[in-house]
Amino acid sequence: MDNKVRLDKYLWAIRVFKTRSLATAAIDEGKVKMGGANLKPARIVGVGDRYDIKTPARKWNIEVVALIQNRAAFEEAITKYVDMTSDEDKLPPKTISSGFYTGKRISKTGRPTKKQRRDLGDFMDDSPE
Repeated sequence: MDNKVRLDKYLWAIRVFKTRSLATAAIDEGKVKMGGANLKPARIVGVGDRYDIKTPARKWNIEVVALIQNRAAFEEAITKYVDMTSDEDKLPPKTISSGFYTGKRISKTGRPTKKQRRDLGDFMDDSPE
């Protein structure tokens, strides 16, 4: 077995990313780091390396314990690394809304209220013809 595995291929093989192109794009965008430093997709992975990975679903902090050349079943893939991610980082990121919106219309804007419609109706009916 060849002991050289590219980083993008390794992340694809252990099922962190669905495709190699997604893994390559994430590495190029700086979402995969080793010791705080950005990496390149062609970097050779070694046993004992630790990587910090940000995916849309969650954050990962993994340590490589074995190399894998090709994508394998999930049960086999999870034996190739140790997931050292904290419990709070395993949860999906919470979205923060840009404003507080309750779904109600802002007061005194838009359609008139029932009281305002009555007053308007009374006003229109009382007008001289």
